[in-house]
Amino acid sequence: MLGDLIKNFINQMGFFTEGSFEVLPFLLRLVMILVACVLIYLAIAKGFEPYLLIPIGIGMLLVNLAPGLYNVEHQEGLFYQFHQGISLEIFPPLIFLGIGATTDFGPLLSRPSSLLLGAAAQFGIFLTFFGAFFLGFNALEAAAIGIIGGADGPTAIFLSNKMLAGADGGEMLCASIAVVAYSYMALVPVIQPPIIKWLTTKEERQIKMVQAREVSKREKILFPIVVMIVVIMLIPSCAALIGMLMLGNLIKESGVVPNLVDAAAKTIMYAVTILLGLSVGATAILTDGAQAANFVYILLLGMLAFGAATAAGVLVGKLMCKLTGGKVNPMIGAAGVSAVPMAARVVHKIGMEEDKSNYLLMHAMGPNVAGVIGSAVAAGLLLSIFG
Repeated sequence: MLGDLIKNFINQMGFFTEGSFEVLPFLLRLVMILVACVLIYLAIAKGFEPYLLIPIGIGMLLVNLAPGLYNVEHQEGLFYQFHQGISLEIFPPLIFLGIGATTDFGPLLSRPSSLLLGAAAQFGIFLTFFGAFFLGFNALEAAAIGIIGGADGPTAIFLSNKMLAGADGGEMLCASIAVVAYSYMALVPVIQPPIIKWLTTKEERQIKMVQAREVSKREKILFPIVVMIVVIMLIPSCAALIGMLMLGNLIKESGVVPNLVDAAAKTIMYAVTILLGLSVGATAILTDGAQAANFVYILLLGMLAFGAATAAGVLVGKLMCKLTGGKVNPMIGAAGVSAVPMAARVVHKIGMEEDKSNYLLMHAMGPNVAGVIGSAVAAGLLLSIFG
């Protein structure tokens, strides 16, 4: 009896998979443990998206140390229950509610041409779709991978779950897409500056933009309502994301429900961020070489997506600079990716490096918030076509 107890104890150790020791799954778990530690390091030591990377890293670490925390086969484990918030499409829209409650669409309304820059930055989504298709992924998988180019983690999670839920190997692909999307979002300050500087001249980077017109409170209140009506009528599949984004913004701009704004922007958003991060990290378990290869492919495609999105935004910014006689700093096009407000801060920082009196933050916020809308619309479009 003592021997059986010892054997049972050993078989339940983290070294074993379902009671037996297999070399490849164990090595792959070690790789994911290392990746988890890198994400946690980047979050704490470098300050890259700590609110997201810490929960994702911890979720990834825990589930690879103790796989029983997320048992899909038996539908049990703490993280399996958390993941229902993703499977039932609850967490991503709630994150969008919080984003809306903290976002000022004023810069976009004062300069509507910013919409073009936000739209241009979505080029990375469609380029990556074709890249993934070329590498052998099917249309649904390619569409889910392509959304990484939107630089929007909740949108990537929402679309990949809608596209791949129930598909063979779909869960690991969803996890890979989410981890890569958030990782590259955190690396925006590293990825974007070289691309921006390569595509622009020193003279262009030094262009100062004039203050845009003041936006009235009535415009700010009407904007989310109009966007909901127009966008959702055209693309109903993006209703969950656009609807919650605009609801959050409407309660903020209305000025009559401060407690709801506080709850959406802080309490709900931070609580959901923890659960979402843990749920995403908990699905990152590699069991075979094919999954590991797909993870590497998605990692490379994610880099292509972010690079192409940044480049497309800057190039359209250069075109607008020419058409306006040098009144638009082309760098603000890089903020067209929806990593709010990191991309806008990157543009502002580069502008300050060239000229300390060149304040581009609010000018870059226009394309930045346009990118949030653009990525949600692009997700709805892909869902309408392939979903």
